[in-house]
Amino acid sequence: MNRVRSVAVMAVVVALGSSASPGTAAAPSMDPALSRALRAPGIAPARTGAIVVDAATGATLYAHNSSASLLPASVEKLAVSYTALHVLGPRFRFRTELVGVGSRSGRVWHGSLGLVGYGDPTLTRADLDRLARRFADTGITRVRGHVFGDDTYFDSRRDALGWKPSYVGIESRPLSALSVADVPFAGSNGSAAAAARALTESLRARGIAVTGRAGGGRAPVDAVPIAFDLSQRLANVVPRMNADSDNFVAEMVLKGLGATVTKPGSTAAGARIVRSTLRAAGVRLAGVRIADGSGLSRFDRVTVTALADILRAASLDERVGKIFVGSLAVAGVSGTLERRLAMRPTRGRIHAKTGTTNRASALAGFVGRRYVFAIVQNGYPVPYWWARLAQDRFVTLLARP
Repeated sequence: MNRVRSVAVMAVVVALGSSASPGTAAAPSMDPALSRALRAPGIAPARTGAIVVDAATGATLYAHNSSASLLPASVEKLAVSYTALHVLGPRFRFRTELVGVGSRSGRVWHGSLGLVGYGDPTLTRADLDRLARRFADTGITRVRGHVFGDDTYFDSRRDALGWKPSYVGIESRPLSALSVADVPFAGSNGSAAAAARALTESLRARGIAVTGRAGGGRAPVDAVPIAFDLSQRLANVVPRMNADSDNFVAEMVLKGLGATVTKPGSTAAGARIVRSTLRAAGVRLAGVRIADGSGLSRFDRVTVTALADILRAASLDERVGKIFVGSLAVAGVSGTLERRLAMRPTRGRIHAKTGTTNRASALAGFVGRRYVFAIVQNGYPVPYWWARLAQDRFVTLLARP
C-alpha cells in the first residue's frame, strides 16, 4: 500500500470534521481501517486499486496501487458519459428520419420510403408509430414501393475490439445506427431491416397500403425529408448508462460521439474524442486505454487515479456537473445500487457507478459532497460477492460521521 504523506493524513482529519485544536492530539489516519476493508478471500492486493480524494480540494487522502492499469468493467462508462455531456451537451437529441425516394401523385407515393437511423439508443416501436402517424397526416394512403432501413450513419462493425463473440445479443444488441428496442431480428446485421418491417406494420395499421417488401438499404443524398423523431435529451439518456449500466446505450453514445464530431461513426473515433476531452479536463491518462464504451473489452484499462479525476472534473463542470452526478446509481435507492448499501450511514449518500465482469469488479463515485472514491479489483475470475463486500465495507467507513 502507498503510505499517505502527513499532509494527507491531516486532510483526512479535517474532512472527517475533527475538532482537534492546538495542544490536542490529531485523530489517527484511516489508512489501516480502509486497507483492512479491502481484504477479501480470492482478491489479490496487487490486483486491487483504491483511492479516496477530497472532493473540494482534490487532495489524495488514501491510495493503494493508484497507478495500476486494471480492467475497468462498467466504470468505463464514466469516461464516456462525461465526455458526451461535455461535448454534445445535455440538450443533445438523437434523430431518426423518414425520407422518400420517388414522387407523389395525389394520395399515392410512387417509390420507396427510407427509415434512416442516426444512432438513437432509445428508439422504440412507439417512436415508429409516431412516424407512421406523421406520414399518414400527409394524406398519402398508398406506397407503390417498399420501406428500407438505413443504418449507414455508423460503420458496419456490430461489436467492439476485444469482445467475446457471445457478447453481441447477450450483453448488448448489435451496434447498428438503426435498432429498435422492442423489435426482434435475426443476425447481427438484421436490425435495420427489422426496423423497416416494423415501420411497414405501423403504416398498414394506419390504413396505408405498402406494396413492397421491407428490407435494408441506403438513402440517396437527394431523398426527400418527410418526418423525423427525436430522442429524449442526452441528460435523460445518460442515467441509462450510469445508473442502469446499459451496455448498448454506452456503445451507441460512443459511436455517436465519433459520428457527430469527426464523422466516422465508429468506436475508435469516439474513443479518440473521449481521450482528448479527458486530457483537456486534466485527467491523468497514464495506464488508461479506451477500447469500447461499456467496459466489456478485454483491452480496456483504467487507473483509480484516472477515475477519481474523471469524477471530480465532471462534478465541478458548471454546465453538466449536477446532471452527471444525478445520473449515477444511489445507494439503497436506484439503479444498480437499489438493493445495495441500503442501511445507514450509506443509504442515499453514495452516488456511484458499479462494474462487474468475471475478471473485474469496481465501484466509483461520491460519498456525499465529502469524498470522491474509486475501487477496482481484478482477478481470473474475481469472486463477485467477496469483491462487493470489500467495496461496501470501504465506502461504509467513509460514510460514517
